[in-house]
Amino acid sequence: MYKMGNDLNQELSKRTSILGLKVWEIIGIGVGLFIISILCILSFFLTSRNKNSRTSSSAANANTNTNVLCPLTQIPSHSKDIKAVHITTYSTESGSSFHPLSYGYGSQSGDEGSSGTVTTTTMNRRSTSPMSGLLEMSRLGWGYWFTLRELDLATNLFSEENLIGEGGYGVVYKGRLLNGISVAVKKIFNGQGQAEMEFRVEVEAIGHVRHKNLVRLLGYCVEGTHRMLVYEYINNGSLELWLHEGMGENRYLTWEARMKIMLGTAKGIAYLHEAIEPKVVHRDIKASNILIDENFNAKVSDFGLAKLMEVGKTHVTTRVMGTFGYVAPEYANTGLLNEKSDVYSFGVVLVETITGRDPVDYGRPPKQVNVVDWLKMMIGSRRCEEVVDPKIGIEGRPSTRGLKRALLVALRCVDPNYEKRPKMSQVVRMLESQDSFSHTRPK
Repeated sequence: MYKMGNDLNQELSKRTSILGLKVWEIIGIGVGLFIISILCILSFFLTSRNKNSRTSSSAANANTNTNVLCPLTQIPSHSKDIKAVHITTYSTESGSSFHPLSYGYGSQSGDEGSSGTVTTTTMNRRSTSPMSGLLEMSRLGWGYWFTLRELDLATNLFSEENLIGEGGYGVVYKGRLLNGISVAVKKIFNGQGQAEMEFRVEVEAIGHVRHKNLVRLLGYCVEGTHRMLVYEYINNGSLELWLHEGMGENRYLTWEARMKIMLGTAKGIAYLHEAIEPKVVHRDIKASNILIDENFNAKVSDFGLAKLMEVGKTHVTTRVMGTFGYVAPEYANTGLLNEKSDVYSFGVVLVETITGRDPVDYGRPPKQVNVVDWLKMMIGSRRCEEVVDPKIGIEGRPSTRGLKRALLVALRCVDPNYEKRPKMSQVVRMLESQDSFSHTRPK
């Protein structure tokens, strides 16, 4: 065995005619060249494959940029609270693009009757560009996708001078689109866990509905961490401003204007409750969320706290949200929410509209702090005439019958037992009575 190993060693140590190299050196060089050849082949294969992949990707991107007028920007790093929403793009007739959000689209419209007539249609994907078609309000469907650049231009980079309101989860700016349309842009705050939820809720709640007494959602912006909602602009203030601050010297709401606003509000809420599926519970009905146009038509706004209720459900259990003084007692105590909670809040607004008083005012005597309790006390003492807002004046005061009708509606809406409260369609019918609008006092 030892001899065989010694012989092999001698054979490998022999010099060859190739540059005088030994046999084992020739074998080593051959093995090295073989390994290098394998590595070169693998490297060539991988390089060719990556080149083909980049070529295909460039072609796809070029094709996308040709078809989409306003491409989505690359989504940057974002916080854990605001998540990127995936958007599907449809080419439009004019070459621009429409981006419905992933949670559905379509339109539902209602007439101006007591509870509305709902018509459900499918969104026409070949819609006009938002920059040229906003004047044709009936063709909006449920909303357009706006780029961040368009809204920066509309609001002058969200300048302080265009700030018109601020809420718990966002700020509202007045803007003007390139086609001259005035809009209200709600910019949802980043960095709050509720922000993304509010954005989705508002789109789901009113994105697909149209009613003359609901503020219309025109579109939205989703870019990176930015979440913005674009509404029609209502230029005549809110009910709260008119009731408590006035809109200029000697400018206060007449009785007729107040009842017109409350009737319109009731119609809008009735539509949400009874004319669409799933029904929408607003959850934050209050005077500041009732906007007024130049003809004193009411526009219910701010659906950030709204809840959707499926058919067959009598209530939903949720964390208590809303504004102190307007929240229904059973909801505040148990967290059980249904449409009767909105009825109670409407009743408080109606009392506020009749009396001109805040729902809760700690600057008044103890028995007058809560306006609903004070109203019940005054009616129990047969002092109905004294509850009317003194700013209306003697000449503009309602008839006794008209006042009592309005007070009856208010008291039924704020009944402590939610089962005894009327539906909003019933409230509409009661307010539509001609007597409630009469301001002619008997002589």
